[in-house]
Amino acid sequence: MKSAHDHPELAETLRRRRFLGVAAGATAATVLGTATAAAAQTGTASPTGTASQTAAEARTGRGGPLVPRGHLGIQLYTLRDQVQSLGFARVFQELARYGYDQVEFAGYTQGTGDITLKRLRRLMRDNGLRGIGSHVGYYSDDPKAYTFATNLTQVLDDAEELGLPHVGTASGPWRYGTTVDGWKRCAEEFNTYGAAARARGLKFYQHNHAEEFSFATDRPDVRLYDVLLAETDPELVHLEMDIYWAYVAQYRFGRKADGSPAPFEPLDYVLRAPHRYPLFHVKDGEHDETVPDGYQMVDVGDGDIDYRGFLTAVGRTHGGRRDHHWLVEHDQPADSLTTARRSARYLRSLRCGGRG
Repeated sequence: MKSAHDHPELAETLRRRRFLGVAAGATAATVLGTATAAAAQTGTASPTGTASQTAAEARTGRGGPLVPRGHLGIQLYTLRDQVQSLGFARVFQELARYGYDQVEFAGYTQGTGDITLKRLRRLMRDNGLRGIGSHVGYYSDDPKAYTFATNLTQVLDDAEELGLPHVGTASGPWRYGTTVDGWKRCAEEFNTYGAAARARGLKFYQHNHAEEFSFATDRPDVRLYDVLLAETDPELVHLEMDIYWAYVAQYRFGRKADGSPAPFEPLDYVLRAPHRYPLFHVKDGEHDETVPDGYQMVDVGDGDIDYRGFLTAVGRTHGGRRDHHWLVEHDQPADSLTTARRSARYLRSLRCGGRG
C-alpha cells in the first residue's frame, strides 16, 4: 500500500495542515484511492456501514434525545413555496410550532419581495428561532453578483447583521475544473474566505452534493473531496455534510473509473475530524438501484439511511452534542410543511439506545 511518503507533495500538505490530527495517515491513504479503515475491515460499503454498528452498541443503554434542544433546524429552501405564498412570518410560526430551533437561509428574500435583514432577524427572535447559517454563491462572471468571490465584504456584513454564526456555499469547488490542481486553487480561495469570516467571528463552510466525491480527471486514483479536505485549513474552512448526497456518492463513486473498488463510509469522514463538521443536512432516501443515484429522496424517517446510528456516533465525539447542528432538507417535497412537521417529529423521537 502506498503511503504519503511516496507522494512528497501530498505528505507536505498533510504536515502543513495537520490534517485530521492522528488520522492523517489514514486520510492520506484515502487520497491515494485506497479504502478507509472501516471499509477495509468490512470489505464493503453499505448504506448502513459503521453507523449500523454504532446503532447496535447504542441499544445497550437508554438516554436523552439524540438531537439536543437548540440543535434542530431546517434549510428554508425546503419551504421556498410556502415562504413565497405565506411569507416568512407565517412559516416561522409553523416551524416554531413543529419544534424547530434554527433556520438556514438560501437567499434572504426567496421571492417575497423586499424584506430587510433587520425584519428577518426580528421575525426569528419573535418565534424563538435562530439563524444558524446561509448558502451564498461561490463565484460569478458578473462582478456585481452576490457571491463570495465578487462581494465578500457584503456577504459577511449581511451574515453579521442577521447574527449568523456560519456562512457558506452550496457550490462545489468546480471553478477551475476537475483536476487536482484546479481544486487546490479553489481550496486556497476557500481559505481566504474562511480567514475573512473568522476575522468577523464567523465560520465559513462548504456544503457537498454527490459529485464532490468523484475522482479527479487527471488523477483517477484521487477522490476530489479528499483534495478539498487536505488543501483547506481546518481552522478556516468547515464542512456541512449533506448526509443524503454523501450516501448517493457512496453508491455512485464506490468504484474508480477502471472498475476497481473504492468504498468509503460518509460517517468516517466526520469521526476523523468532527470539529470540521458543525452543520449537517438531514434528508432521507429509499435505496433504489433502478435509479442513477441509488436512492429516492423521501421525508426524514421514511428512508433507509441509519440516522439513529449516525447521530449516536457523532454525539459521542468530543463536544458532539454541543457543537453539531442538524438541518432538515428535502429538495422537492410534495407538501413542504408536512415534510417539515413529519421530519421534526421523527428526529425529536429518537432516543439514545431506544427505538424509532
